Amino acid sequence: MNEDDQGMNWLLVALGGAIGAVSRYGLGSYFIKSSSTFPWATWCINLLGCFLAGVFFAFSQQYPTLQNNARLFLMVGILGGFTTFSSFGLETFNLLREGQAMWAIGYAVSSVILGVILLAVGYVIFSHLLSLKT
Repeated sequence: MNEDDQGMNWLLVALGGAIGAVSRYGLGSYFIKSSSTFPWATWCINLLGCFLAGVFFAFSQQYPTLQNNARLFLMVGILGGFTTFSSFGLETFNLLREGQAMWAIGYAVSSVILGVILLAVGYVIFSHLLSLKT
């Protein structure tokens, strides 16, 4: 791959990422804010991202030309900026599709549980460190 291709790839991901992030923010800001503690906006956005990843994946399997620049722009860029959960869903689905059910379950469960644990660890450590500075 030459430098021009590499530069174009970065540009496609960056532009797609900006579109995805702005779309996430815009869509999330239009959700009705209820008194519920459940994060409905994030939940809906993540599920929509997974659905759109499935749609694009189906098209890319039918039309292999969509596996290059279009994939960078749409999947890595737009859906990556919209939600990384869509990539997680696609990777889990691919493991299932390839007959790797145990890997898929392990990946899904460990990603969610370890992700929440590591978020909590990061929060506790840095909350403590920041409190030392005040």
